[in-house]
Amino acid sequence: MNLDDVRDLDRFPAYVYDLPGLETHVESIRAALGRTELFYAAKANPDAEILRAVAPHVDGIEVSSGGELAHVRETLPDIRLAFGGPGKSDEELALATGVDRLHVESPRELDRLRGPADVLLRANLPLHAPGAALTMSGPFGMDEDALEECARRITGNPHITLRGVHAHLASGLDAPAMLDLAHRIAEWAIPWLKTHGVDDPELNIGGGMAVDYTSPESRFDWRAYGAGLADIPTRLRIEPGRSMTAYHGWYVTDVLDVKTTRGETYVILRGGTHHLRTPVTKGHDQPFKALTANGPESPATLVGQLCTPKDVFARDVPVPSLRPGDVIAFAMAGAYAWNISHHDFLMHPEPAFHYIR
Repeated sequence: MNLDDVRDLDRFPAYVYDLPGLETHVESIRAALGRTELFYAAKANPDAEILRAVAPHVDGIEVSSGGELAHVRETLPDIRLAFGGPGKSDEELALATGVDRLHVESPRELDRLRGPADVLLRANLPLHAPGAALTMSGPFGMDEDALEECARRITGNPHITLRGVHAHLASGLDAPAMLDLAHRIAEWAIPWLKTHGVDDPELNIGGGMAVDYTSPESRFDWRAYGAGLADIPTRLRIEPGRSMTAYHGWYVTDVLDVKTTRGETYVILRGGTHHLRTPVTKGHDQPFKALTANGPESPATLVGQLCTPKDVFARDVPVPSLRPGDVIAFAMAGAYAWNISHHDFLMHPEPAFHYIR
């Protein structure tokens, strides 16, 4: 995307999504995966235009709430859906009629499911994932005893069909680590499913592909990952989110003030982490580009308008000499950005949204 196109927006802050860039990226992922099914995790960014851009290049959409389910069904009425999440209400389970796969998180959730339903049992397996940014343990999925209990109950229920296992165990891994984990999951899951009468077992190994905010040009090795998954002898599905959309969104805003306090320079920007919570959530400096300033650089901290010292986009980073009115574009704002931010804190105006088509 040409950033010259966004420096003269009619108002700031604004999100700008590069839809052609996103489609090209998703097409390359689809090509690299071979027979592995690709579902997009809507939680990463459920913007309707994002959903429409990815839809032609994926096998379906993964949703994790009744709200996401209704939104995706309205936006993409004919798309296949997988419905996950650790705390489904009775109302959400009732909405799930007709989804392609329902991910069951507990025996109690299974008991509340009326069917008909094709289910994957979410497994919380004791497999270590060195280097993971997050491990999906605790409330996510079931241990072996609970999995056995669910399989037993499904055997006596004509309205529910056990199709396979869902095992998203960790996030933030590179391709070799993800492949190692996938093979270890398969070594347990395929024999376990066959002992419970599943002749054509399915395995959903989730998402969690690493995204490096310190190196925006670095990408997950989808080609190596797809080749390695081809060695697993069963039907496979993955559910990436951040690694698909993060690179194709920008949060663009302008400078309100620049000041030095006790020897430290602060650049105060319109907006803040109530619009782009990602850097606070992950504890990193959000990559950025100054669009209307250049020249010698010196350290400064980029902050927003909120009444909290945590409202920081990037701390003590080199910036050119900035003045009020200069424009800053934060990169990698296409996932877990606007949709996870605390929009109503201080009741500032919402950002504008623009789409490069």
